[in-house]
Amino acid sequence: MLCFLHLESLDFKSIGLLLSLVVFLVIADYFKTRKPPNYPPGPFALPFVGNMFSFDAKQPHLYLMKLAEIHGDLFSVSLGGQQPVVANGYKMVKEALVVQGDVFVDRPSGPTSERLYPHNAGLVLSSGPTWKRHRRFTMTTLRNFGLGKTLMENAICEEIRYLQEEMETQTGDPFDPKVLFKNAASNIICQLVFARRSDYSDDTSPKVVQKLVEALYLQRTVWGLLYELFPGIMKHMPGPHNTIFSNYLDVEDFIRKEVERHKEDFDPNNPRDYIDAYITEMQSGSSDTEGFTESNLVLNSLDLFLAGTETTATALLWSLVLLIKHPEVQKKVQSEIDTVIGQSRPPSMVDKANMPYTEAVIHEIMRIADIVPINVPRVAGRDTTLGGYFIPKGTPLWTNLSSVMFDKTEWETPEEFNPGHFLDSEGKFRRRDAFLPFSAGKRVCLGEQLARMELFLFFVGLLQKFSFSTEEGVELSLEGEVGAERTPLPFKVFIHTR
Repeated sequence: MLCFLHLESLDFKSIGLLLSLVVFLVIADYFKTRKPPNYPPGPFALPFVGNMFSFDAKQPHLYLMKLAEIHGDLFSVSLGGQQPVVANGYKMVKEALVVQGDVFVDRPSGPTSERLYPHNAGLVLSSGPTWKRHRRFTMTTLRNFGLGKTLMENAICEEIRYLQEEMETQTGDPFDPKVLFKNAASNIICQLVFARRSDYSDDTSPKVVQKLVEALYLQRTVWGLLYELFPGIMKHMPGPHNTIFSNYLDVEDFIRKEVERHKEDFDPNNPRDYIDAYITEMQSGSSDTEGFTESNLVLNSLDLFLAGTETTATALLWSLVLLIKHPEVQKKVQSEIDTVIGQSRPPSMVDKANMPYTEAVIHEIMRIADIVPINVPRVAGRDTTLGGYFIPKGTPLWTNLSSVMFDKTEWETPEEFNPGHFLDSEGKFRRRDAFLPFSAGKRVCLGEQLARMELFLFFVGLLQKFSFSTEEGVELSLEGEVGAERTPLPFKVFIHTR
């Protein structure tokens, strides 16, 4: 009996110690995550995990828009130890990215980004002087190899011809155009970065891009969030989060082989592409080449490869979805193409000024498609005030671009597909300030010019040659899947040669 009481007493002591430990940890977490005075409000957060289990990883932009309805256009969320603020709506996003662009120019660091892009590497996630040097170098290099020039336009038009020929083989049966579009877009960026294109029977590039897309999708899932919260534990645990890092290593290996191939016949007096130009810069001995290393070359090329392939391919997929859902728009675009260009010559960028309706349709597709719902995060470089709230230095900032594209105060019919958003009363094309598919400010997408050129030429080239429909009785969805970008749900199309 005495032995039983003794054991029972020990149990009560253990329970008491455990409760004390839990209380201590909760209090410690409270002080660690306590918001400073006048910090943006947000939803109730649980200790340790914050809002992680209420966060909608499948449609995060919609989840954030719902929170904005409750807490206003600037609010905060809690994800473990981080409490990013979220800017919604055109005015708040513009205030953050443009008006205070110098404050919110750098990227926040975290366990995942530090493992994928060590030592402040890459073009997308780097910050400070290293980022500025590499962005400036990349822009100059891409222009030298034809970006914005007739040389690049000719390369795109040649790729359109290859794509048209490949699509002609698909007439008769419905097919999924995703791989073809990714091949076509990949060939454009590969010519700039690798000085080569691949035949459409070679699906290596789309498979490589898909590994990156899968990795970026997993970062948004609970597994990715758990790694951000508990990296020391999660790196030893099995689970899908490990695929993030293994996929990146596979892509890096693919690019390193390209770098080695370039080094074998490298001629500093005759650079062929981005890799050659980078190697030349590495070997120049200039005092302004800090951070120009082979590992950074690989990660820069990886960023260009992903951005240059996925955005254009995804935009073309959404184009087919929306044109099939709105056949009257498809016919009207084709009528303008026939009037301005005809069917005997390929499109040219000089045609764009004479095709206001087509230009309006392309812009409205990009708005409704909402390809990048949530911008790549920024971080406050110093204490500031945003939307009347105090934002301390080091605070991560998310900008919800979906809330801009569907801002009720900026668009006449935000939920409807309406090319009239980009046409004035005389039918001429008009720009809209709230059209921000490529972000804004100092870190606006450096591939915007190329993406706009590709999208116009591919879009016109396809509709010049083909009409598109889907299987009878099938209603294509506008819901989309959010990963690296917001992509259409899988679908199949019939193509009809005009």
